[in-house]
Amino acid sequence: MRPCTSVMHLFGRWLRGCSRRSCNRIPRRLRKPLSYFRLLLKSLYFNSLTNSDVVVDSLFEPVFWMVDILTRWFGKATSTSPGYPPKMKNDIPFVSVCKKCIIPKPARTHHCGICNTCILKMDHHCPWLNNCVGHFNHRYFFSFCLYMTLGCLYCSISGRNLFIDAYNAIDHFKHMDVEKQGVPVTGVGLLIGILPQESMTGKSYYHTPQPPYTFKDRLFHKSVIYMWVLTSTVAVALGGLTVWHAILISRGETSIERHINSKEARRMMKRGKVYKNPFNYGKLNNWKVFFGVEKKSHWLTRVLLPSGHVPYGDGLTWDIYPLKKDMMPV
Repeated sequence: MRPCTSVMHLFGRWLRGCSRRSCNRIPRRLRKPLSYFRLLLKSLYFNSLTNSDVVVDSLFEPVFWMVDILTRWFGKATSTSPGYPPKMKNDIPFVSVCKKCIIPKPARTHHCGICNTCILKMDHHCPWLNNCVGHFNHRYFFSFCLYMTLGCLYCSISGRNLFIDAYNAIDHFKHMDVEKQGVPVTGVGLLIGILPQESMTGKSYYHTPQPPYTFKDRLFHKSVIYMWVLTSTVAVALGGLTVWHAILISRGETSIERHINSKEARRMMKRGKVYKNPFNYGKLNNWKVFFGVEKKSHWLTRVLLPSGHVPYGDGLTWDIYPLKKDMMPV
């Protein structure tokens, strides 16, 4: 690392020398970017803790920046804010006051103990995404689960024959390792151990040796088995979660509201009444609101294809419609 640091110091001195001679020649609009570039260059060797990893991370920073911009454009649950209620005084109707945030809570808003803030239309806090699933990224989360499940199912079904062949190959080569290699030979007199018995009787048999079982072959077969087991397991586990969220979306409720509505339904049942979810617009309308479908073409451009359009509503106020009313005629 010392030669690299020396080269960086020499390069920095050369830049300083050039900058002193040509400071007056550089236009003013280019002086600020050049100063910023010098600061970045100095930051690579400002202390003794600088190593090759720091240099590589600095060089790949523009790549990370582009990836972040693209994921925001396509819409991703990990980088999209779930939505937070305003903390300043406003005229938005609210149903309660958060005891921890000490701010008004609009309808369907709940406090997340991990994020330590209130989330609009909070569904749950996902530890795998390291982010809350709320009003503005709930659709991204469901789309991710759905397409990941379909991809794992495709790999599991299409790779079934590869898995069987790899499993049989490993089992076959295991037996080969146990068996004694070579063909035993017998003979008479001085030919014992030199010629097989068939040559003494005038008969000859030629045995093709088994192909060598290399480390590359073993690694390939084990990788196929690992791939199939992993995709099948993820398809089952993530598929169950996807089906559960699809049921909740059809009912017009979140995971938290599922427990709240169940308790409220039992409480109303004891009084001889029937509880109805005020945010349930009907199965088809619930899916339209969830995906933001307003035209027939939106089923392709907003559902099947990646889309970063904002969800229906602002997450602060919610309209209550009759169950049979078609909110978005498509």
